[in-house]
Amino acid sequence: MGCLRSLVRRKQVDSSNGKAETHHHHQQLAKALTFPHLIAIGVGSTIGAGVYILVGTVAREHSGPALALSFLIAGISAALSAFCYAELSSRFPSAGSAYHYSYICIGEGVAWLIGWALILEYTIGGSTVARGISPNLAMIFGGEDCLPTILARHQIPGLDIVVDPCAAVLVFIVTGLCCLGVKESTFAQGIVTTANVFVMIFVIVAGSYLCFKTGWVGYELPTGYFPYGVDGMLTGSATVFFAYIGFDTVASMAEEVKNPRRDLPLGIGISLLLCCLLYMMVSVVIVGLVPYYAMDPDTPISSAFSSHGIQWAAYLINLGAVMALCSALMGSILPQPRILMAMARDGLLPSYFSYVNQHTQVPINGTITTGVCAAILAFFMDVSQLAGMVSVGTLVAFTMVAISLLIVRYVVPPDEVPFPSSLQENSSSHVGTSIRSKQPLLGKVDDSVVDKENAPGRWVLNKKNRRKFAGWSIMFTCIGNFLLSYAASSFLLPGLLRYSLCGVGGLFLLVGLIVLICIDQDDARHSFGHSGGFICPFVPLLPIVCILINMYLLVNLGAATWARVSVWLFLGVVVYIFYGRRNSSLVNAVYVSTAHLQEIRRTSGHSLA
Repeated sequence: MGCLRSLVRRKQVDSSNGKAETHHHHQQLAKALTFPHLIAIGVGSTIGAGVYILVGTVAREHSGPALALSFLIAGISAALSAFCYAELSSRFPSAGSAYHYSYICIGEGVAWLIGWALILEYTIGGSTVARGISPNLAMIFGGEDCLPTILARHQIPGLDIVVDPCAAVLVFIVTGLCCLGVKESTFAQGIVTTANVFVMIFVIVAGSYLCFKTGWVGYELPTGYFPYGVDGMLTGSATVFFAYIGFDTVASMAEEVKNPRRDLPLGIGISLLLCCLLYMMVSVVIVGLVPYYAMDPDTPISSAFSSHGIQWAAYLINLGAVMALCSALMGSILPQPRILMAMARDGLLPSYFSYVNQHTQVPINGTITTGVCAAILAFFMDVSQLAGMVSVGTLVAFTMVAISLLIVRYVVPPDEVPFPSSLQENSSSHVGTSIRSKQPLLGKVDDSVVDKENAPGRWVLNKKNRRKFAGWSIMFTCIGNFLLSYAASSFLLPGLLRYSLCGVGGLFLLVGLIVLICIDQDDARHSFGHSGGFICPFVPLLPIVCILINMYLLVNLGAATWARVSVWLFLGVVVYIFYGRRNSSLVNAVYVSTAHLQEIRRTSGHSLA
């Protein structure tokens, strides 16, 4: 029972300032970021070199001329998660992103798995991006043989290992930038991102001119706008969805934003909007230049310009790809030290990772550790086969953020804060029976809170029953989403079993959704965390659809990816059992209401005086 209780204990938030109450004694990060910095982080972390390759593959195999629609639908799907992130980041502006929200709203066990998965995501993501820079850099210089020997790839004799010194050097350079300070590293990322955006604007403007000159030949086809049908276009949307991953990096920087309630939602929303517009415009132009079936799957954009006699454009596009990869590398290394720091502050990882340099005000130990690990992987391993594991961490985080939003709206945790140990020793006579220990959020809700103004013939739930109905409904919607996603993706299942799972999943989802729509949201949500920030619209429908989309994508990642991720998650469970659970800051935690804590502090102050 003690182990189970540790899985569901939740970190509390002082509603007076919206910050978790477990790390006030730690050195805080620099409040240095403003709205333009967040735009640079969001766009730079999202737009990678994938768009320079992805448009050709998706257009040839799935979408055809409807490629822009695939990007639009994928962008709308990503926007659902962005709305959830926008509200929670402005409500709980602290380092940790999805890990932090899950710890507050769901429990320590889920939060640990989210944090552990994000560590894997950012490490492998950074290594994958770094390994992709050297081939694009070599193409600018004229080929792989033109790179300096010290930077070129080499195969170790007798071993099937190709080392990439260029990737490791770039990781160390980015790590050094991140150690200088968040403002300096963000400024550098902004410069690199701007260069990449200008290359994409060149593609759009020059490509549009050529399209008007040649008559948009890619759209004048007998196969029509949907050569693979609407299903092909939707499949293309699922493929390009991962091109939008990266805006969550903005939420990881929440503790370093000067005005988080205003700037975080704007930074997340506008960066995602800019990425969607750029993706769609590039798609429209490239499909107009070359018919979808004639696109080069490896270099679709440069080949499209070459087919119109503009050979020199290939150098500019390769430069844009290098800039995009460097910016994405910064977007992978920048947030991970914040995740490590947040977990260390909560006692789930060694305190070594929570150290913040007083001069630069960055988590220096976590940054160096992240850079070294990513550089070693990038130098020795071809991590492209592990790239699918990056998507698992992101999609699980998106799912848990949507669930956390439902919990904040319908099952708000009690407004209690940790009772400091110093006051426990000196103020035992003032605490009385109002302190609850061991299970801060497992205590019973006050049954006496009942709506007194019951209209005749109308059933009005008291607070306890409403919270129970809401909690069970959220669980039903999650189960229904999983069953629907699994049944829709499992084509090898017998028809009767598959349709039965779809029916049961749909019933669970519908019942949960109807109940959540019919019952009132918790009034305590207005004072939980920071108030006055962004409010996500269309709750509960929006987060539930978000959960469904993310679960569907998770189920379709493939058995090999899940097998690799399971090994990492199992290792995480072992670390949690033998270290995190025993060293958590919530071990033997004692909680009191915010008002009572203030009274105790006043009384203790008078006693000391």
